[in-house]
Amino acid sequence: MNKSMWSFRLSTASLVLIPVAVGINYIGKTLASVLKLPLWLDAIGTMLASMLGGPIIGALSGAINNVIYGLTMDPISFIYGITSLFMGLVAGILAYKGWISSWSKAIIVGIAVGLTAVVISTPLNISFWGGQTGNLWGDALFALVMAKTKLVWFASFLDELVVDVPDKLITVLISYAIFRGLPNNLKQLYKSNNKIESLD
Repeated sequence: MNKSMWSFRLSTASLVLIPVAVGINYIGKTLASVLKLPLWLDAIGTMLASMLGGPIIGALSGAINNVIYGLTMDPISFIYGITSLFMGLVAGILAYKGWISSWSKAIIVGIAVGLTAVVISTPLNISFWGGQTGNLWGDALFALVMAKTKLVWFASFLDELVVDVPDKLITVLISYAIFRGLPNNLKQLYKSNNKIESLD
């Protein structure tokens, strides 16, 4: 892969983007909770940071977000920091590769991020919660599948799938809508590949 994809500018813009992303995530999570939605909507900021800053900034935003959630809202969030990290990486890579140039491509990004969350979170769900997600809709499906098959991995995978893919699809589309609405001069702050510092 191009080295510059794994680089980021150690600028004020990059440093400010991470707490802004965490704040947006908080708003989304709170809104979903207040409205009692069957979704989480807690990664809108992470996806936006990935679109603007690339995979490293996206991954950092996702991981730091879960640490702050764990300290202030729910200790369970610590466990899923790895999920958020990989979601930020995937979204950032796809954004860098040009997959946020249209609504149809944004849908593909949303599905890819959702499937990433499913693959990473399912083993965590099984290890810590017996396979359930804590989401009412998903856990109802989990109970139904377990009653018919007794296959914990299959039931847990479906539980996560029916929640995470729709959630992350909607999350990415909201993030993309915000991204499209940002001024071009703001986007350009994150597009320069010159005078950057790399993790390599």
